[in-house]
Amino acid sequence: MKSLARLWRWLNAYAAHSDPLTVAANWIAIVVAWNQPFYPLYLWAVVGADKIAPSFLTFLSTPFFLAVPAVARRHPMIGRLMLPMTGIANGIISTKAFGTGSGVEIFLIPCALIGAALFRPSERAAGLAIIAFSAGVYFIPDRFYGLPLAAYSAADNAAMVGLNALSAATLIVFIGLLLSGVVAASEKRRQAPRRK
Repeated sequence: MKSLARLWRWLNAYAAHSDPLTVAANWIAIVVAWNQPFYPLYLWAVVGADKIAPSFLTFLSTPFFLAVPAVARRHPMIGRLMLPMTGIANGIISTKAFGTGSGVEIFLIPCALIGAALFRPSERAAGLAIIAFSAGVYFIPDRFYGLPLAAYSAADNAAMVGLNALSAATLIVFIGLLLSGVVAASEKRRQAPRRK
């Protein structure tokens, strides 16, 4: 229990920042990195152990997700940009690994949401670029990716579509909850009586 409490304190300190949008980006990055090691297990459950090897390619993005809070500490906007850019790159790698039939491109939706929500009006160009890049990657032709790295059947693809849709939906809800917290904190600060 003590080690869990210590880990939680360390994660809170690692994600901490004076900018609430950066804190939200940091927590999204931490949660995604935390969940990545479980993806092969989920895949094992839906397609079998003999077809999970391509999932290990998704670990290429884990260090980048983990680095977001460290980068954001010095350069908040770059850290916030790094989060969806890492997600988009992971989406491209995952689509090559599993094929377009797996529905893994659905993870581009949370990337676009981050572009829409984690950038201030003065940073709108960066947010719009993330949204446009997410959309552009979605429309990459299937032939660009070639064959997936394992022989997935139609049933495998259907199972992966369900898994990926559930995972992306959960991530979108998590992002929404974080952002509602940012809005609530902003409202509290605005309504607090000012000291004279």
